[in-house]
Amino acid sequence: MVIDGAADRALRTLGGRTPLEVAHKPNIDRLAAEGVTGIMDPVAPGVSVGSDTAHLALLGYDPYETYTGRGAFEALGAGLDLEPGDVAFRCNFATVDDKMVILDRRAGRYIEGADELEEAVNSIELREHPDVEVIFKHTVEHRGVLVLRGEGLSRHVSDTDPHRVGERVLECRPLEDTPEARKTAEAVNEFVRLAHEVLRDHPVNRERREEGLPPANIILLRGAGSLPRIQSLSERYGIRSACIAGIALIKGVARAVGMDVIDVPGATGGLNTDVMAKAKYAIKALEEYDLVFVHIKGTDAASHDGNVWAKVRMIERVDSAVGYIVERVDQENTYVAITADHATLTEGTRDHSGDFVPVLVWGADVIPDDVACFCERACMRGGLGRIRGLDLMSILMNYLDRVEKFGE
Repeated sequence: MVIDGAADRALRTLGGRTPLEVAHKPNIDRLAAEGVTGIMDPVAPGVSVGSDTAHLALLGYDPYETYTGRGAFEALGAGLDLEPGDVAFRCNFATVDDKMVILDRRAGRYIEGADELEEAVNSIELREHPDVEVIFKHTVEHRGVLVLRGEGLSRHVSDTDPHRVGERVLECRPLEDTPEARKTAEAVNEFVRLAHEVLRDHPVNRERREEGLPPANIILLRGAGSLPRIQSLSERYGIRSACIAGIALIKGVARAVGMDVIDVPGATGGLNTDVMAKAKYAIKALEEYDLVFVHIKGTDAASHDGNVWAKVRMIERVDSAVGYIVERVDQENTYVAITADHATLTEGTRDHSGDFVPVLVWGADVIPDDVACFCERACMRGGLGRIRGLDLMSILMNYLDRVEKFGE
């Protein structure tokens, strides 16, 4: 189980404690007391990571060798099948004025009629590059994915999203001096222009203006990516694996490494996600799979919002789900690992940081240490010591007796 962004720093709001220290989590703390704990650098000490590169590392893949851009994972997670040569982007519906200055990067976040906007965007045909096909899919809230399909494209292009309100939509530029990168940048810029034309006076947006809501009249692109070439978990370890997650990015990383993705009703990827439903589906999945990966996003969302107590409450909800799982697994033959993919600071930057995260492994034959709290401070004394994200899968596969001997 990965509790996204659960790690933090000593917060003034909590009297110098972290959300993991303050949260009442008897079930997770029981696993810490009965198992082995430690701290983990998702990639390397002091390196701030995105959830995409962090999860690659946690699943045993060196992101410096395998990462090909976030857009590809978003597209895979949205259920699109990528082909070699496709270039995929992570997208936001947003609001701009007549001068293409951004007024709202999320167009109010919640967009009724987004499916109608998706249909309109998919009607776009590029005139400057008619050989490039446009495939757009709305995912959740203001988010979506774009795939450009055609010959001679490259992921080495810049974002159109300036990441700030009050700035103009950026022009996409080639990041390499190649015909492929130049062609892709031109196709992106034409798409952005045509999408604005299609969305500007769409009936959905006319209705939003009448209701005083920001129109979703532009699509911002970032994180160009292509299909990564990586060995599947089943090829590497001989296991059947499944993923339970509420957001496209994590589903996409899972699909990229060959995991089956289990869709869970109520798994939203937000603070309102149904964590107990995820727990129930995880128990069911363990009947069929060797490895079940459960991802919880709400803690990260609370941190980005700067909401300390929402983060604490989310951790407590996760604890209830952990209790449900542990009560129902075959405790003699099942291992449970819990960690975070990165720290997300609830005070200050409200963003990911390069701080370490706590990690625990629990199972019948795991030798316990003397740590009884799953939190940053206590896990610094843990028996696992300080590991890298890349080490975690090897540790788990060792407990499952799925690793090959090194040497004679």
